[in-house]
Amino acid sequence: MTTLSRQQGLPIPKPSRKARRDWRGWAFVGPFMAVFLLVFIAPVIYAVYLSLFREQLVGGNAFVGFENYLLVLSDGKFWEAFLRVLLFLVIQVPIMLVLALAAAMAIDSARLHATGFFRIVIFLPYAVPAVVAVLMWGFIYGGNFGLAANINDFLGSEVITPFTREWILPAIGNIVTWEFVGYNMLIFYAALRTIPTELYEAAELDGAGPFRVITGIKIPALRGAIVIAAIFSIIGSFQLFNEPNILKPLAPNIITSYFTPNMYAYNLSFAGQQFNYSATVAIVMGVITAVIAYVVQLRGSRKEDR
Repeated sequence: MTTLSRQQGLPIPKPSRKARRDWRGWAFVGPFMAVFLLVFIAPVIYAVYLSLFREQLVGGNAFVGFENYLLVLSDGKFWEAFLRVLLFLVIQVPIMLVLALAAAMAIDSARLHATGFFRIVIFLPYAVPAVVAVLMWGFIYGGNFGLAANINDFLGSEVITPFTREWILPAIGNIVTWEFVGYNMLIFYAALRTIPTELYEAAELDGAGPFRVITGIKIPALRGAIVIAAIFSIIGSFQLFNEPNILKPLAPNIITSYFTPNMYAYNLSFAGQQFNYSATVAIVMGVITAVIAYVVQLRGSRKEDR
């Protein structure tokens, strides 16, 4: 109608005021926005509010401004926990992503038979609830029971000792890697399936070998997926809580109440009743996580644009 009016030189009808103010779309996004505001925005605002106050013996809950944040920045326990998860991230995340990438490449290749079976088997640990997975590995790690104890008895010495200060973090890293390799593999595999077959045909005509296809076609096509998986893994590493918290009864002298920042905030709130300071720790960790994730996303997008 508009094109015909232009061709005939007639005035173009303007959309009615009723059409411009059609709010029916909000009927679809309204429930999501309500839940989002209730379970995400409201708790964040309340946590920021709590972080600006402090419970005092005299005067009760008093406004202290940013004093709690200054305390966090000088808190040795917080920084010890932060450096621990940072070390965990630097070592565990690259290993997990490389394993997931190798699994996705193998399943995507035409040389592997029963790819559907292997895809399910690799993804299956992610379907296991985190609590069940940690309890299972805790039984395997046990020095007086489980697989580690059986191997030590067979060898006649304590060769495998996961619940020691030197090995507890690698042991937790092994559990997290076992849980999430399949999840990241699925992200990489989905990205590999979107590569046009014409690129493979052109590479074959040019005489490119399998290694050249991987480095010249697959890896560049996976760059966006790798950035996404890295961001998810960074956020997950800084939120490390389930694994050390469940393993704590097996290694109470090693896994402290401030083993990770999330455990520190949790124990401050539920064990120490320090709700204001706990909220401050959570806000600081949230900001640090968001900044690091943004930097990784920014650097990854720049490389992808090149």
